[in-house]
Amino acid sequence: MRRKLVAGNWKMNGTRASLAELDGIAAAARAAPGVDVAVAVPFTLIDSAASRVADLAIGAEDVHEADSGAHTGCVSAAMVREAGARFTIAGHSERRADQHETSHDAWAKAAAAYRNGLDVILCCGETEAERDAGRAERVVQAQIEKSVPDNATGDWFTLAYEPRWAIGTGRTPTLDEIAAIHAIARAKLRHMVGDAADAIRILYGGSVVGGNAGAILACENVDGALVGGASLTAAKFVPIIEAAAGIHD
Repeated sequence: MRRKLVAGNWKMNGTRASLAELDGIAAAARAAPGVDVAVAVPFTLIDSAASRVADLAIGAEDVHEADSGAHTGCVSAAMVREAGARFTIAGHSERRADQHETSHDAWAKAAAAYRNGLDVILCCGETEAERDAGRAERVVQAQIEKSVPDNATGDWFTLAYEPRWAIGTGRTPTLDEIAAIHAIARAKLRHMVGDAADAIRILYGGSVVGGNAGAILACENVDGALVGGASLTAAKFVPIIEAAAGIHD
């Protein structure tokens, strides 16, 4: 049975003062031993966050595909691991949209993370126009095919489905729509990596809050959540952890 994973993504938010929120999040994680909890913070906070809450998985929001080199302003997987990160996010929809990253870029970053001992949460998902055109399934399948490394296993790799139009908008797909895409993603993973796909967690991301988390996390093939805005405070993030724990129990 795949353990639920509730992962937060602070994005470009947070200063050292914000790290106090991690205390409550870590306490909730300890109170829910059947659920894995992780938080990806800005590069500047990784070291301080990892030191403050040693029992909470702290991660990076992105890494560069190269281990080192003339890449001004970029940060490598080896660097964030040294700072205390245990995982990284790759292929987030905002990176794809704002920085024009491709599925191949996501694949290369996932490979770099694995090479340097980091776990990976790799994102896929369609735009509103693609969903309205009836192309959501094909888009997600194509992104998985081009982004997921051939050696992906549940030991280090997690897939996250995040419809781009649901991120930060307060809108979410219906439960049936979420379940349908997750089933398609699971099937695609099985086609690519065989039986190893059964141990790979697939998270849902996109306007997950305490009020809807229980219903979303109860969907078949939904193994957790990738949470944006609601992960910035313990008050909003802890109810999602508790919802995951309730399903586990």
